[in-house]
Amino acid sequence: METSQQKEQFSNAYLQAVTSVAGYSLYRPAVDDDSVDWGIAAKGIIGRIRAPRLELQLKSTSRDVMKDNAISYPLKLKNYDDLRMIDFVIPRILIVVLLPDNLDEWVQQSEQELCMRYCGYWLSLRGMPETQNTSAVTVTIPRNNQFTVTALESIMQGIGQGIQP
Repeated sequence: METSQQKEQFSNAYLQAVTSVAGYSLYRPAVDDDSVDWGIAAKGIIGRIRAPRLELQLKSTSRDVMKDNAISYPLKLKNYDDLRMIDFVIPRILIVVLLPDNLDEWVQQSEQELCMRYCGYWLSLRGMPETQNTSAVTVTIPRNNQFTVTALESIMQGIGQGIQP
């Protein structure tokens, strides 16, 4: 398997781990032609909306993208444009999973724990400005936007109240 495919599979596993602990289900569109890799669905009523959903574009990288208090990630222009629109019924976010350079450091395991390194970060591009760039846009993701169980629950509760992330 190519390293890029391993990164993709690892980021899928990261998303699945966080989502399952939060108690939500995942679904995948049959074709990714709209910059949506995964969807997350809640069951029942959360707030005032029944079965809120969230869609996302999932990326992973081992490049040095960490800058002080933010991650600077070069996103393809098509993905940027698809994610920044404001008129979606189901809100969309970008998740970037950072990985160590060395594949042997991605997972550490013992009888007590399974540790996936490093971390996923999320960003809503909703309402971001149009750009004159022709191939990519570097987006800045605050480091405190870690994609954790608590963060996902908060996002889904907000969607349940009618608040777009």
